Amino acid sequence: MRSRGMLTLGFALLVGLASGQAASASTTFAPKTAVATPTPSATPTTTSPAEDEGEGGDPANEVNVPLASTLAAPNFQMPFPCGQSWTGNSSNSSAHRSYEIDWNRGSTADADLGDTVVAAAAGTVVISAHQGSTNGYGNLVKIDHGGGYTSFYAHLNSRAVSAGARVSQGQKIGTLGKTSKPGNNISPHLHFEIRNGASYPSNIRKAVFNGVTFGYPNQTLTSKNCGGGGSTPGNPHTAASVCGSGYKVIDSAALGTSGTVYLTYNSSSKSNCVATIKKTSLGTKTAASAYLEVQGKTRATDSGSFTYYAGPVRASAAGKCVKWGGKAGTATYNSPFEHCG
Repeated sequence: MRSRGMLTLGFALLVGLASGQAASASTTFAPKTAVATPTPSATPTTTSPAEDEGEGGDPANEVNVPLASTLAAPNFQMPFPCGQSWTGNSSNSSAHRSYEIDWNRGSTADADLGDTVVAAAAGTVVISAHQGSTNGYGNLVKIDHGGGYTSFYAHLNSRAVSAGARVSQGQKIGTLGKTSKPGNNISPHLHFEIRNGASYPSNIRKAVFNGVTFGYPNQTLTSKNCGGGGSTPGNPHTAASVCGSGYKVIDSAALGTSGTVYLTYNSSSKSNCVATIKKTSLGTKTAASAYLEVQGKTRATDSGSFTYYAGPVRASAAGKCVKWGGKAGTATYNSPFEHCG
């Protein structure tokens, strides 16, 4: 009986070893599935504040971009139009990890809702989607800047770019909002991150704007994401110089490769001004236009054949919303009523 029991045990061990070897072989030779982004780091054993609020993570890219050879960091600027002052905070939200920043500038909770958000540096949009219940990012735009650097723009009210689009520094990518996962009620703000590398969350880097590291945990800064005050390489004119003294760029829209239309504002006179700055056929008269419409008033337009720019089109807009836009080449931009007050 003892001998028979030992034989039975030995047979069981052999079967177990054979099964283990089979499982190991299956694991070794199973085809690997390609993924768009590196696998996130292991889930911690304790629940973090970010997980409590459902905000955070490493969402997969919607498109792939070639790995850039450069290792230099982009010259990041603030994710807001030139001349605007915003207060960044990295400590108020229990959902934050390391160097993430929440931005606001208004005196009331909803004052910033719908304000323009722009690209902190040029790159390719790899995510433009509402994350739904996946995480707390809500409407998210993620831009790949090359060299492993990416930037995140979360909780957007609306997205103005699609995955795969190439964007320039200072280009409008969406509007500030308060979108998140269902049931996560937050006040309007822009959640902003700069990342480098693949291991989340250790890949979240300190934000550097215009060559200067953000003053963590809180700092108020004025955006220098100006494109030279609305300038174009090779074009001696800028939106600021065309509109005149006191006007600063507050919004812009790319007109394909042919130009950019700029909305400027003079805080002293409470006036807006629009100018379309050409990028191509400089010095040669080609069709271009710029317009400005104050809510409740007739639209003013400057349209024709111009060598360098269309405009300026100015109007007093105290306490009013404005529509603005323009055309260069075959590209046209028309805004909704916005920038009220």
